[in-house]
Amino acid sequence: MKISKHLNIGPAAMVAAAFIGPGTVVTASLAGANYGYALLWALLFAVLASIVLQEMAARLGVVTGRGLGENIRESFRRPLPRFAAIALVASAILVGNAAYQGGNIAGAGMGLRALTGDGDPSRWGFNPWAVLIALVAFALLWSGSYRLVEKTLVALVGLMSLAFLATFLISRPDIPALFQGLLVPRIPEGATLTVIALVGTTVVPYNLFLHSASASRRWRHPRDLPSARSDILFSIPLGGLISMAIVATAAAAFFRHQLALQGAADIATSMRPLFGDLATAMMGVGLFAAGISSAVTAPLAAAYALGGVLGLRPDLRSAGFRSLWIAVLVTGAGVATLELEPVQVIWFAQVANGLLLPVVTGFLLWEMNTPRLGEYRNSRWQNLAGLLVLLVTVMLGGRSLMSAFGLL
Repeated sequence: MKISKHLNIGPAAMVAAAFIGPGTVVTASLAGANYGYALLWALLFAVLASIVLQEMAARLGVVTGRGLGENIRESFRRPLPRFAAIALVASAILVGNAAYQGGNIAGAGMGLRALTGDGDPSRWGFNPWAVLIALVAFALLWSGSYRLVEKTLVALVGLMSLAFLATFLISRPDIPALFQGLLVPRIPEGATLTVIALVGTTVVPYNLFLHSASASRRWRHPRDLPSARSDILFSIPLGGLISMAIVATAAAAFFRHQLALQGAADIATSMRPLFGDLATAMMGVGLFAAGISSAVTAPLAAAYALGGVLGLRPDLRSAGFRSLWIAVLVTGAGVATLELEPVQVIWFAQVANGLLLPVVTGFLLWEMNTPRLGEYRNSRWQNLAGLLVLLVTVMLGGRSLMSAFGLL
């Protein structure tokens, strides 16, 4: 999608569509409901960190013409290291995305339930909305058209922007408190894990695979790097603005009125008595768009990541590539349709992602300093920024592992 002569919107918008899923909506809503505007600074940091890493991923894809998964395969030529890399990516990305895909599909279904007023689909014996969402995601990916997928995700990001920003305006937030929370870092008592969760929903490993692969398809020459960077500087902050709007809306709707928010199912319906049907409808639209966009990007990112390290051709129409995203989509659809609680699978995904996030960030930094990138290697300041983000990813990975083993 071309906005102007100088601004092309595409791969980075797919990244924004990926990280604003139902998990982000719930995390941001709980942050606002429990701590008001106090944690907005954490999202600002997350956006800046994401810009740093996604710029490196896009630059790697454009300059080398290959995604991050393919570059990992190129770097690990010996059988044992290559097997370890494949096992790690398969564990964290393929299994992890399959586990969380259920939440993406279920979240989109919750948005539709809020819009239609169908509060109890259990009379069907399964969740019919989840089936519908899964079929839409399947049809879009099966089309095999990268441009169609990209344009659809850009449109969904636009829809999310309108819905969540409209809900933000309807909720009449406290503007001075909002700017204080954005610019003055502080961690209220008991909010440490929420801070880490807010950063962790924005800085995620599979987006690095998705962005590098999609940027390599969109732009073929290093002279296109300004377009790739303008895409990042437009789309990633927009995604961050949406997340901040969700925090602020929950702060105005729940924290201000001292109301409890239990989970995703309460987000849309609980706003009706406070702000009326329009707010409920807008939140429902936003939750639907967040869910369905992540339901498309999670299987796609898993296929790019694992397909790259396995040496499969990154073609949406190839049988091998399709088999990967179908496995993720079908697993997630089954979880959401039958309303299962895949506790053990999610536990395993937590462990794998806790290991993968700092490893992928470290590999990306190393790759961005290799001589074959020539003049497009990282500058000193880019390396310093990357090392700071790496420290945060180590903290996030440690938190994920400690949580998975019951130490938090």
